[in-house]
Amino acid sequence: MGCLSGFHAIEEKIRSGAPCGPLLASKPGPRARELVELALACKIRVDRVGTASLDRLAPDHRGVVLEVPEQETAATTLTEFLAGLGERRNVLVLVLDEITDPHNYGAILRCCDQFGVDLVVSRRRRNAKNAPIIARTSSGASAWVPHAEETNLVRAMELLKEGGFWIYGAHMAGKNAAEIDLRGRIALVMGGEAGLSKLLREHCDGIAAIPCQGRIDSLNVSVAAGILLYEVSRQRRKKHH
Repeated sequence: MGCLSGFHAIEEKIRSGAPCGPLLASKPGPRARELVELALACKIRVDRVGTASLDRLAPDHRGVVLEVPEQETAATTLTEFLAGLGERRNVLVLVLDEITDPHNYGAILRCCDQFGVDLVVSRRRRNAKNAPIIARTSSGASAWVPHAEETNLVRAMELLKEGGFWIYGAHMAGKNAAEIDLRGRIALVMGGEAGLSKLLREHCDGIAAIPCQGRIDSLNVSVAAGILLYEVSRQRRKKHH
């Protein structure tokens, strides 16, 4: 079992209805007591434990820790997701390759929740797996954002194309994202800390860049993801006004 210690992460995990528990509580303050009441209302067992027990599980706890499965299964598969789209036109998928830092991964999921990403696709291996850090950094968004793990991302991209998606990789050498039509069925591909691989770039329909003026050569991947997802959201809102 793993554990969550952030208030937001615990609340969202409980509200999501996903398997979890028990909630371990030790001298909880007002915010933590709200989580105890929420857990009980959702029929999740609450155990009273000593502070030392929580210290061993999560040194940064604030009176409550929620036990969760160490490895959580993906919410869906890409094939099932595509089969369920029907005639939907505006669909947004984010493909993540080798995002190994769980803090970056969690921050990206938080952006996905805010900007309405319909599915996150990641490689089954070579992606961050630390569920507690991801949940805490995402402020609980990891409990809500649909997620599919695929063994072969090139094959996943081909399936997306067959499903009517245009695929754009994120790379500083690309075209200004604001000049690309990002409406309709769109998949954005983000590379890890080392950038987008040449293999994945070759399977994209186009490359989207974020114009920058700084002296360093790139943005953090979670920041870049947030900017690109906002641009998709901006274009789609503009269409309706």
